[in-house]
Amino acid sequence: MATRSSHAESGDLRGVDKATADGKPIWGRRRVLLLNATYEPLTALPLRRAIVLLICGKAEVVHGDPAGLVLHSASEVVLVPSVIRLSTFVRVPYRGRVPMTRAALMYRDRYRCAYCGSRAETIDHVVPRSRGGPHTWENCVACCAKCNHRKADKQLAELGWRLRVVPRAPRGRYWRLLASISEADPLWLPYLDEAA
Repeated sequence: MATRSSHAESGDLRGVDKATADGKPIWGRRRVLLLNATYEPLTALPLRRAIVLLICGKAEVVHGDPAGLVLHSASEVVLVPSVIRLSTFVRVPYRGRVPMTRAALMYRDRYRCAYCGSRAETIDHVVPRSRGGPHTWENCVACCAKCNHRKADKQLAELGWRLRVVPRAPRGRYWRLLASISEADPLWLPYLDEAA
């Protein structure tokens, strides 16, 4: 349950939801989507950095926290943001290939096993690494533990299995952002590429 309190005597901003499930303050776990002045997603910031941008006037709140959490200081009250937008445009340099992370691969495959369609728990190499298969987007798929155990280091042809979908490297402007976070806030979805 969130508690609202003011720490005016200390003069610094403090989170108001001290009673979290894991006992940690909101500073360390909460992420905020940062948009460019043109509403293009740039990155997911830690909450502390987002608050600094707001207080310095370099950003504005686009969407506040749905729970209505508020941060207090001696002189200011700031809504905890979910999405913020920079006040001035920032040119983004060219971004190369999206790095393959476990979170991004699971998101690409929608947490479904590439072989049977059940809930995925692990990652499998279509061509096993022991047989020279690379660790790339095109050779890795989300997989349930049962299928992963049955497949072991065999080729799909040996088992008579087929992939439900051919694995490909994700395309779209915002996959680099999605690859770096494990969980996206639902309020971010309108600002992310539909293809992602």
